[in-house]
Amino acid sequence: MTLFYDARGNIYGVTSPAFLRNQGIEVPDSAAQAVRARERWATRAITSECDWDSTPRPINAKPHRCDGLLVGPFQTEPPFDLLIVNTDGSLAERSGNGLTIFAQALTDQGLMTEACELRVHHDKPDAVSPVVTRVEPAVYEHLSGFWLALGLPGFGPSAVGAQEVEQTILAGTELSYVRALAAIDPRWTHSQFVRVGNPHCVTLVDQVSALPENLQMQQPALYEPLQAIAFAPPAGSGHPCLAGINLQWVARHSRNRVIARVFERGEGPTASSGTSASAVACAAWRAGWVEGGEVAVVMPGGTAPVRLHTQNDTLQSVSLFGTARPQA
Repeated sequence: MTLFYDARGNIYGVTSPAFLRNQGIEVPDSAAQAVRARERWATRAITSECDWDSTPRPINAKPHRCDGLLVGPFQTEPPFDLLIVNTDGSLAERSGNGLTIFAQALTDQGLMTEACELRVHHDKPDAVSPVVTRVEPAVYEHLSGFWLALGLPGFGPSAVGAQEVEQTILAGTELSYVRALAAIDPRWTHSQFVRVGNPHCVTLVDQVSALPENLQMQQPALYEPLQAIAFAPPAGSGHPCLAGINLQWVARHSRNRVIARVFERGEGPTASSGTSASAVACAAWRAGWVEGGEVAVVMPGGTAPVRLHTQNDTLQSVSLFGTARPQA
């Protein structure tokens, strides 16, 4: 059966290829084959496992009961392969909360007992597949969870395949001016493109009041122009990024603590996102807002601890801590 887990308000269903096949959904035996056959089964899997069932849909709830579906593992021992299916049927290269949830599900099944690699297979042409993340069980502030090693981030338009964006300067840091974002809100003029396995566009704002609220982003007046930017065609415009882009906004709170909002590619506004939190921390560091070390990224669903590993003022890698619990 499909089990649902919550990681900082980000909810994913976890299901096995064998279970989906028992439901009449033809998922191939290997992750690589499943990627190639995605159009034949992914949307059916979302409809089957992620749509609201007989339970009344809560007021202001999103169209689906979760933020996506984690399909895997495709083997019984590490390293473990999986696919991250967005609710629009597309595939994601990486999800920090999704991988935290998947690691917890593997632990609950007795398959994961120590640090191991999780390998996310996808079909994005601008990124290597699979994207590998080393996940280590750990305790952080009395909470049992996992540290995810996300590697060295890339910065700038070329890192995410952004086209025809202008450059701007904020406090001596070269950033990007995304015309479509500035057209929505004139306060959204300074953005940092970051790749943390998947692509992000982090917009830095002066005041918390310039952050969009999730309920506001669910309304068509804001959802539709943001979808055009974030989603890949045909749902979006493919501009500035043909493969789509995850959108974030960040404001300073205090030393090494920032506040963020997230609009995910293929999904929309989310309570939290692990890779988004990591991209936000990296963008804030590059802008001089935070120092290396531990950064707290506050989102509506909770606070994500992110570690920026630096040496001689150079960012070496980024790690994310997360916990997950089964959803009743």
